[in-house]
Amino acid sequence: MSATKNEAPPPAAKPDPAAAAAAKGDAAAPAAVVPAKSSALSAWLPVIASVLLAPVATWAAVEFVVLPRLQKKIAAAPAAAEAEAAAAPEKAAAHGGKEGKEGKEGGGNYEFQNVVVNLAGTMGTRYLKTTFLVSAAKDVDIKAAFEAKKAQLTDVTLNVLSSLTLADLEEPGAKNVIREKLVSAFNQALGKKVAEQVYFSDFVIQ
Repeated sequence: MSATKNEAPPPAAKPDPAAAAAAKGDAAAPAAVVPAKSSALSAWLPVIASVLLAPVATWAAVEFVVLPRLQKKIAAAPAAAEAEAAAAPEKAAAHGGKEGKEGKEGGGNYEFQNVVVNLAGTMGTRYLKTTFLVSAAKDVDIKAAFEAKKAQLTDVTLNVLSSLTLADLEEPGAKNVIREKLVSAFNQALGKKVAEQVYFSDFVIQ
């Protein structure tokens, strides 16, 4: 039998430096990409957060700020209206008391509105339209006195104005003459001096 010789193992292959470097580069590439993606995401986070949170912030502002204020105003409106309504009678009473005092002391005016009469001597073709105030004499309540005899005083007014002719109205100082006639006729009809003066606010001849 022949003795078996121990055979030496084949020499190990030496690593290729280029292949090792390439493999190392491939392993490091994902590590380099991950930080880049992470930094881009971090840059967009505030924008994304603002877009997502804006509706939430708007809803919160409406729910917790705007709506409570509106509810308070709506609730306060009826209370203010009730307070004003409650104060109205007091104001009216105070105002009425003042007017009553003035009426007792006299003064004031009484108005004749839109009095229309045909002028004398014109066969109904010309007329006078006027509005005037009658001021009261001292210590006289002219409104009460005139209202008590309103129909009579209206008739007196029509008689005085319809007796005027077109020539009378064309005379200088015609209005002053008419004032005197009206005051005299009013006081005569009432039996005492109630009217002091007459002031025309409308005086149209057509």
